[in-house]
Amino acid sequence: MRWIVRLIGLVVVLAAFVLGALFFLPGERIARIAAEQITRATGRTVTMSGETRLSLYPVLGVSTGAVEIANAAWSDKGPMLRAESFKLGVDPRVLWGGDIRITGLEAVNPEIRLERAADGRVNWELGVEGVAPSGQSEAGTPARSTRLGLTLDRALITGARLSLIDHGTGEVQEISDLDLDLRWPDYDGTATLKASFRRGGGPVAISGHLDEVGAFLDGGVTGVSATLSAGGGSVAFAGRAGLRPEAQGRLDLDIGDTGAFLAALGVGGVDLPQTLGQSIKGRADLTVTEGTQVAVRDMALGLGGNSLSGALDLDLSGDVPRFNAQLNAGALDLSKLAGADQAGGGSGSASGWSTERIDASGLAAANGEMALVAESVDLGDLKLGKTRALMTLDRSRAVFELREVRAYDGLVTGEFVVNNRSGLSVGGTTRAEGINLERFLADAMGITRFAASASGEVSFLGAGASVDAIMKSLSGKGRAATGRGVISGFDLDRLMRAGDVTGGTTIFDAMSASFTMEGGNLLNQDLAMKLPLARAEGRGRIGLGARDIDYRFTPVLLEGETTRGFAIPVRIKGSWDNPRITPDLEKAIEMNLKAEREALEKEAEQRLEREVQQRLGVTPEAGQSTQDAIQQKIEDKAIKKLRKLFD
Repeated sequence: MRWIVRLIGLVVVLAAFVLGALFFLPGERIARIAAEQITRATGRTVTMSGETRLSLYPVLGVSTGAVEIANAAWSDKGPMLRAESFKLGVDPRVLWGGDIRITGLEAVNPEIRLERAADGRVNWELGVEGVAPSGQSEAGTPARSTRLGLTLDRALITGARLSLIDHGTGEVQEISDLDLDLRWPDYDGTATLKASFRRGGGPVAISGHLDEVGAFLDGGVTGVSATLSAGGGSVAFAGRAGLRPEAQGRLDLDIGDTGAFLAALGVGGVDLPQTLGQSIKGRADLTVTEGTQVAVRDMALGLGGNSLSGALDLDLSGDVPRFNAQLNAGALDLSKLAGADQAGGGSGSASGWSTERIDASGLAAANGEMALVAESVDLGDLKLGKTRALMTLDRSRAVFELREVRAYDGLVTGEFVVNNRSGLSVGGTTRAEGINLERFLADAMGITRFAASASGEVSFLGAGASVDAIMKSLSGKGRAATGRGVISGFDLDRLMRAGDVTGGTTIFDAMSASFTMEGGNLLNQDLAMKLPLARAEGRGRIGLGARDIDYRFTPVLLEGETTRGFAIPVRIKGSWDNPRITPDLEKAIEMNLKAEREALEKEAEQRLEREVQQRLGVTPEAGQSTQDAIQQKIEDKAIKKLRKLFD
C-alpha cells in the first residue's frame, strides 16, 4: 500500500512539474518551434515577429504579430505570404518533435502571392525534399515529393488579398476580401473547404471536400466535390481528381445570368445573346488529363432558348486551345446575330443594313473543327431547315462547309468563309437547287412580288467592319434560272404591249440570267423571260448595299397577234420596299416609231434640198450632192471675177 501511495505521489509531482514548465514556457519558444517545423515541412523560411502571447487553455498555442513565409528565390515580389497577425494552436506533442498537428490557425489580412515563372516553375510547390527554404533546389540534390507532416483541425483566414502573377504572359490577377475556412483533422482523411472572395462585380463562394488528402498530396487520385457560386449562378463538380492536374466526374451548370457570373469572376464586358448563352443550364461528363487534355462527353446544355448536345475534345498544350466538337441541336435560333435590323437597323439608316461594328476578335481565341447538325436554323432574315455543316477555325479564319442545308423547299450546298487575319472579310461559293423564291426574297430582301422555283450558284467576296460596309463592298458573279412563275402587282405582258399600269399579275413560263457583283451592286445584262404572248429581255442594277433597284424589261418579240403591236419597255426603279413600276415611254418611242421617224427625217431632208436648189438656182449633176453643186457654183463665180481683173 505504501508503494502505491508513493507511486501516486510521484505522478502528482511529475504532473505538477510539467504543468509548471508549460506555464513558465515563453511564447517565443512555442512560436519558434512551430516556425522551425513548418519551415522543415514546406521548404520555406517562416518568420514570426511582434509580441508573442502563449495560451494554455483550451488549446496550446500562440498569437503573434506579423508573419512571413519566404517566396521562391527567382521571385522579386516579396514574401509569398505576409499577415498582420497570426494565431496558432498546436498539439502539445509538437514540443517533443514529430508531425505538426495544428488544432487551430487564424491569419488576419494576409497578402498571398502565387507566381508562375517564365520557365514554368511555380512558387507554391511546397513539401519537396531537396528544396532549400528559399524555394531554390539544393545543388546536387534532385528534388522529389515527400510526405508533408502537417494537419489542420481548423484554419481561418479573413480579409486576405491574393495575387496571381504569370511572368510568362505578364498577366496579373487580383482577388480581394478572401475568407477561408479549412478543416483537415487527419492527414490521410477528408478536408472540407469554404471560401468567399471578390474579384469583379460581386462575391464568389467556393465550397467542397477532398476525400483522401494524403493520397492527393502524394500524387494519387481521390474523390472530390466542389461548388462555385457567383452572380446568381453555380458550377458544381463531383468525381475524382489529382494534382497533375487530372480529374474525372460530372459537371453541372446552373447559371441564370452568364454576364453577371463572369463579371463576378473578373471577366467583364461579356454580353451574350439571349438564346446563345445568356443563361446556361446543363450537365456533362468531364475528364482532364495532365492538365492539358480535356474531354467532354454526354453533354446536354440549355442556352436560354437553344439546346445543344454532343461531345468536345480540347487540347490546351499549344499557344491557343485546339478543339474538336460534334454538336447536335434541335431548332437553333441565331436570330440575334442577324445583320439587318427588323425595323430598318437601329444603328443604320432607315430600311438599311446595320452599321454596328462587328467584333470578330473571338476568331483568334482557338483553332479546331466543329461539326453541327441542327433540325432548323433561324438566322433572323433567313430561315433554314435541316442543316449539316462543318466549321474549321485556323488562325482567325473560319471556313463553314455547308454539306446539307434544306432551305425554302430546296437544297443549298457550298462554302462560307469569315476571315479576320487582316481585317474582316466574308466570301464563299454557294449552289442552290429548287429554292422557293417567293419565300426567300421576302425574307432576304423584303421582295414579295416574285414567286418561282429557282436554281443557281453564286460566288462572292465582301469586306468591312459592319454588315453595311460588307454589303456595299460585295463583288462576285453568279447565275440563276427558274421554271414557271408569277410576278404579282402588275401584268408585265399587258404593260409592255399597251402601257396599262392598273395592276394585275404576270405569269411567265421560264426565266434565266447571269450576273456580276461590284461595289455592292448586282449587274445583269442578259435576263431572258418567256411570257405567254411575249418574250422579254432584262438588264439593270440591283443595289445590294443601298437596297434599291434600277431595272428595265424590254420586249423583243410579240407572239399570237395578227399585227406587230406596240411594245412598251417597263422600268422598275426605287427602294426594295417601295419600287416604282412604270412604262418607259422614251424607250418605247425609240423602239416602236423608229421606221416612221427615219422616213420623216428623210422626207424633210429631201424637201430642204429642193428648196435650196430653187433659191440658189443650183441643179446637181448625176451623182453629185446638193452641197457639192453649191460649192461648184461658188467656185465658178469666183474664177469669173478674177478673170475680169486681168482683162
